[in-house]
Amino acid sequence: MPKLAAFPKAYMKALCKDGSMKISEWISLASKLDIQGLEWYAGFIEMKDQNKWSDFRKMGEDTGKEIPMMCCSPDFTHPDIKFRNNEISKQKGWIDMIHILGGKYCRVLSGQRRPGLSVDEGINFASDCIKECLPYAQDRGIELVLENHYKDDFWEYPEFAQKKDVFELLINNINHPNFGVNYDPSNAFLAGEDPLELLYNISDRILTMHASDRYLKSGTIDDLRKVEVGNLGYAEMLSHGEIGKGMNNYDAIFKELKRVGFDSWISIEDGVDGFDQLERSVNFLNKKIIEFWE
Repeated sequence: MPKLAAFPKAYMKALCKDGSMKISEWISLASKLDIQGLEWYAGFIEMKDQNKWSDFRKMGEDTGKEIPMMCCSPDFTHPDIKFRNNEISKQKGWIDMIHILGGKYCRVLSGQRRPGLSVDEGINFASDCIKECLPYAQDRGIELVLENHYKDDFWEYPEFAQKKDVFELLINNINHPNFGVNYDPSNAFLAGEDPLELLYNISDRILTMHASDRYLKSGTIDDLRKVEVGNLGYAEMLSHGEIGKGMNNYDAIFKELKRVGFDSWISIEDGVDGFDQLERSVNFLNKKIIEFWE
């Protein structure tokens, strides 16, 4: 049966930029949730001190929560090979990080969709970099999962492999036992595509999942694309919402995941409108998991 983890989506600025929240505070808050794990982010300010990594693992374990997965945002599509090699080195460091935290899955991205980058160039850059990291991950029992992403919080340009066709080209170019997909249905909407169509094409490659629901506070998807380039992070018109009340069809999603034997981690990206919203999303997903897997 799948297990639930939570990601501190509502507290990223506090944990990653201004330091107004400590990791111990997030762990304490998340301990109240009916979940089994915590999804980590490599960019937490306090993670700069490697001596603290095992302490954070123990903090989670002391509240009955493991750290099974971590989000990293390597930028593998930069045209400068020295830049890409540095990203590979950073990714290997993040693999060490999740290994020490006791996890198994490390989310990777392709890189930014910079102006002038062709599909062939991006596929080659990203796949070569990921392949370079995989033996290092395998030696440590870590699996790299590529997410169909929209845009990292701290990037200028959107994800290179945001579109389904490009994403599928990339994952089909990498055949390794320690590589798979982190499926995020909400991000497919932001590519102007059907998340179920993507799911049915890649369901046998899915190792982990992000659960959320997305809303546009104003405008359309086409309007979003006009403002996303050149802005750091997510566009202002984009919003996360309570799971089960948005556009995602979780009955169809879970039916397909059950069909292919999915039995791994689902991490919740929610709570931007309050901790009670996150609690409701947890309750919704727990009920759905029981409905489809018991």
